[in-house]
Amino acid sequence: MVKIAGTLDRPTARLAYSDSGDGSVVVVLTHGAGMDRSMFEDQADALERRGIRVISWDLRGHGDSTFDHGARFTADDALADLDALLTHCGADAPLLVGHSLGGNLVQRFAQQHPDRVRGLIIMDSTWNTGPLTLAERVGLRLAAPALALVPATSLPGLMARASAVTDDAIRRTTEVFARMPKARFLDVWRATVSFVSPDPTSRSSVPLALVRGARDETGNIATAMPRWAAHEGVHEHVVADAGHIVTWDAPAASTDVLLQVLAEWNLIAKEEDDDA
Repeated sequence: MVKIAGTLDRPTARLAYSDSGDGSVVVVLTHGAGMDRSMFEDQADALERRGIRVISWDLRGHGDSTFDHGARFTADDALADLDALLTHCGADAPLLVGHSLGGNLVQRFAQQHPDRVRGLIIMDSTWNTGPLTLAERVGLRLAAPALALVPATSLPGLMARASAVTDDAIRRTTEVFARMPKARFLDVWRATVSFVSPDPTSRSSVPLALVRGARDETGNIATAMPRWAAHEGVHEHVVADAGHIVTWDAPAASTDVLLQVLAEWNLIAKEEDDDA
């Protein structure tokens, strides 16, 4: 299988993506704030070996995706970018996998376009429409101002240690975070928060799977995801010995969870999953 590395020109940005280009089932991988598509390399390889077409991309201003000078990162632009990427790649009704900000993004996309999404796998992301306590509301409002007070040289390491738990994952996360200017990261953070809009009547209109690291202490994910699973009547997959960057803290276990979900949804043969 030959993986295609491509670019897509967008207003104020150029998106970089990879596309394995083959397979009747399409999985689109969307990374979290400050990260890039390299966080899914192990999982992408495993999915491709099982005949899944995998598209992974860098959000604008992340990884190899560029940003026009003076442009700002917004939630609306990120949503429009995902829409354009799916059209550009001819990805009809893909399974969307999103981590952190990527999870918030694909939640909103599926809410807006349920007919274009086969299912959602959300990894270490908060529940967009879930109820918030007063403390959680205050925390959301204060997060960006608090991060703005952290010196730019200290921010990547601080965020990495809050996000990952293994030495290797902390090192890799620090390196990726360090590539993004502080001002842009704060814009990305604000965009992430903007996806959170409580709505007690909301339910997923597509199949949903929820995954988090057992040691993820970022935001309200550890408390919100169990409530979310109960609300939707789905199983919460908790990966042991992993923090927020679950795919780097526990790459093999994260891959196993994805394969398990795909097998449960009859997108890969169960015997292939058992052999993984």
